Amino acid sequence: MPRYKITIEYDGRPYVGWQRQENGLSVQQAIEEAFRKFCGQQLVVHGAGRTDAGVHASGQVAHVILNKAWRTDVVRDAVNAHLRPHPIAILAAEVVPEEFDARFSASKRHYVYRIINRRSDLALDHGLAWLVRRKLDAAAMHEAAQLLVGRHDFSTFRDSECQANSPVRTLERLDVVREGERIDVHVSALSFLHRQVRSMVGSLEHVGSGKWTAQDLRAALEARDRARCGQVAPADGLYLSRVDYPPSDQL
Repeated sequence: MPRYKITIEYDGRPYVGWQRQENGLSVQQAIEEAFRKFCGQQLVVHGAGRTDAGVHASGQVAHVILNKAWRTDVVRDAVNAHLRPHPIAILAAEVVPEEFDARFSASKRHYVYRIINRRSDLALDHGLAWLVRRKLDAAAMHEAAQLLVGRHDFSTFRDSECQANSPVRTLERLDVVREGERIDVHVSALSFLHRQVRSMVGSLEHVGSGKWTAQDLRAALEARDRARCGQVAPADGLYLSRVDYPPSDQL
C-alpha cells in the first residue's frame, strides 16, 4: 500500500494540540476526518512532532498509508477541500518508501518562536506571537542562549509532566535575531523535551529585560531543577517550522 509524506501548515489556536484527545478537537483528528471524507478510509496520521494546544506549524510533517495509489496533487487538493474551513493546509504530498516514518526517520526538528517587542497591543498578530512590552536586548539574549547549545541535562527546562526517559538533549542551534520590533528565536535539535523551547524562551526573556544575567541562565541550567526555570513563554509564538530527513536512499 502506498505511503505518503505530507507537509502541513496550521494555526494551533482552535485545537487541543496535534495529538488526538478526548477533551476536544486536535489537528490530527481534523486531518484524519478529511482523509476519511476523501478516500473513505479510516486511517491514522502519524506526525513528526506533537505540538501543544495553541502551538502553530509552518512545516509539520506526517505520513499516511492509503489503500490505493493517488496522484500527489490529488491527495493534497482533495484533503485541503475537506479540511475547509479549518485553519489547516496540506502544503505538499509525496510518495515515500515504506520505511519512511514521519517521527522516527526525522534527523532534525526546527522551531521558531516569535516575540513582538513593543508597548502597543497586537492587532494583526494576536494569538500568533508573544507580546512583550518591556524593552528587550536581543543581543544579550543571543549571547546567553549560546550557553544552552550543546548536550546538557535540561531538567530545568522540562515540564513536570514530560514523559521522556531522559532529560539529556543535544541542542544544535539557539539563535536570537531582531528585526525592528520582531524578535525570532530559532531552535534546532533532533528532539525536545515537553515545553523545552517555551521554557528556554521564557528564561531568555528574563535576560533580555535585565532581570537575569547570562550567568543566572547558566546557573538555572546547571541546577537541573524545574523550579529554577524563569517562566514558560505562551504557546502563541511557537511554530514548528521544518523537519529534516536523510536522503530517501538512506531510509
